Amino acid sequence: MSKKPELAVKAKHEAARRAERAPGHAELSLPSVTVDTYNEELRDEEGFIGDRASGRAFRAILDDWRERLTQNSEDPLGSKPTQDISKTELDKKLASDDPVAAGLIHSAVEEFAQELAAVVRRFLRLEKWKGTERIVVGGGLSSSHIGRLAMGRAAVLLNAEGIRIELVPIEYHHDQAGLIGSLHFAPGWAFTGYDAILTADIGGTNLRVGVVKHHASKRSDLSKASVWKLEHWRHADDKPNREEAAERIAALMTALIGQTVKEEVKLAPFVGIACPGIIDETGVILRGGQNLPGNWEDASFNLPAQIASRLPKIDGDTALVVMHNDAVVQGLSEVPRMTDVERWAILTIGTGLGNARFTNRRRG
Repeated sequence: MSKKPELAVKAKHEAARRAERAPGHAELSLPSVTVDTYNEELRDEEGFIGDRASGRAFRAILDDWRERLTQNSEDPLGSKPTQDISKTELDKKLASDDPVAAGLIHSAVEEFAQELAAVVRRFLRLEKWKGTERIVVGGGLSSSHIGRLAMGRAAVLLNAEGIRIELVPIEYHHDQAGLIGSLHFAPGWAFTGYDAILTADIGGTNLRVGVVKHHASKRSDLSKASVWKLEHWRHADDKPNREEAAERIAALMTALIGQTVKEEVKLAPFVGIACPGIIDETGVILRGGQNLPGNWEDASFNLPAQIASRLPKIDGDTALVVMHNDAVVQGLSEVPRMTDVERWAILTIGTGLGNARFTNRRRG
């Protein structure tokens, strides 16, 4: 069998890669959606509005209720500090036969739901958020029962006021959504002759690196995409500096590249990164990276370039590394499920509260 067609395809891919711009920020106008705005930093006299509906905020509310309760009785959650109680433990307590423990958690969930509803009201008043029909709620809290209960209660409060908005939990587990979303800003050549891409999702506490299979031959809308391999690192425990963090990310990626070679998974020379903050066109974080290890807002620090320089070649080529805001990337994982609305958004409840608003692009 002649190798000419195969060589021609490879040459076409190489030409397309050379035509790509340097590593940096993904576009706001993507094949399926336009990113209308992201990382809106709403403020009031108390600080950032979003901080009132973050994972930290929920913990602070629960801690406050525990303190009030223990002034007159025993704490049904025991002596463990609130920050050390997992969401799974809280879910179990909520469903337990202990009415005081369940009532305590319900009280915290109700107060948090009111804060979440207040935050949603403020976002919906923004010019770029007008006409939003649905809000996907992502982040770590969204995968727990307490998080979904708070989400449902917030939706009840808003709709009771006449604010017509849907609040729905993100489809993928939050560990995977921030990886899978990168497929939606990958270049077209990454889907031709390749099975998967390399991705990273960097948060204020945790970091995940994975290989995502697109399965585009099964569903061209990428609704069958899945995470093939995933590595997790809780960097908050190790407290690395900026360079150590970049080195660790590259090391995790290099190990995954080795696994794709060993198991004959055709990996495209493209890397998608999700990261907090406002990112300029070159990939420099302008602001919003305060929870990341070290000063990532330094104009001389470019994470895509740092990662690209540390990775081995993939399929004989230097990887194209492109970064986008983490809330945007989580939201992009929902693109196949948002076709029944025109304007939609995402709020990610994690260390902070991420946000992005999208408008679906009309096809043909």
